[in-house]
Amino acid sequence: MSRPGNTKRVTDNTKNTDAAQDVAKTSGVVVTEVRSAHGQPRPGGLETARLPSAAERTRTLVQSTCSAALLVPGVESPLPWQNAPLARVLGEDGEVFLLLPSDAPAVRAATHAQDDELPAVLEVTDVAPLAVPNRVRGRARVSGWLTGAPGLAIEPGRMMLRLEVGEAAVDDLWGVGLVDPEEFAAAAVDPVAPFEAELLQHLGAAHQDRVQALAGLLGERGAGLRRAGRRAVPLALDRFGLRVRFTGGRPFDARFDFPEPVDDVTGLRRALHALFRAAPA
Repeated sequence: MSRPGNTKRVTDNTKNTDAAQDVAKTSGVVVTEVRSAHGQPRPGGLETARLPSAAERTRTLVQSTCSAALLVPGVESPLPWQNAPLARVLGEDGEVFLLLPSDAPAVRAATHAQDDELPAVLEVTDVAPLAVPNRVRGRARVSGWLTGAPGLAIEPGRMMLRLEVGEAAVDDLWGVGLVDPEEFAAAAVDPVAPFEAELLQHLGAAHQDRVQALAGLLGERGAGLRRAGRRAVPLALDRFGLRVRFTGGRPFDARFDFPEPVDDVTGLRRALHALFRAAPA
């Protein structure tokens, strides 16, 4: 279902100063020291103690506005955009409804198959909203059986297809995970996801100095980053914390956990303000 995502350890975990350790009591600070075979930093050590489940991460990507492609084995699409659903909606039982142009190859294949099971795969690609090395943050892959749902199409020239989930997988900043249909159907979307891209762009454009100051929570390594002028880019937000990628050399990630998971954008703003206040000037 997903790339193996082999990892290797590249350095030892960073040692924190006393000040950073005090902050870590309420906002965990962990430097990522593991990389995938493709160079993407992955969680290491304490970071794995608080993380969203593979099912939650997969469902969050599927319900996001990330780019996606619907692939039907044996069905070729001369125009790549014909594979891209115009909209994605999840049903109560975890099925994925996909809106496509009526002349899309997948629509023709599903119509021709009628009641026969037509295997298909939905691939979703998540790209960081800010420019960083290794910008693809994750991929989700949902495979199952495709059927038509013409009664749900609301526009002329459009057709709704239903993808019954057989299995799913995610390969992202957290690692690789497989998800069964029941887990996928029961999973909740991360509440931060609808606001993440906008807030990351705002942090990068209007509060770069405050993001940069988070290096002060990394102890000796953070001091070295400041001396070297390494740039800090806000990479990802979820209900558990903020991930920052330090560039300008060999990229690596640092994750700054919130004291408690947040439930909405108001709680997220409060948690971010507390995190920035904890960072030394």
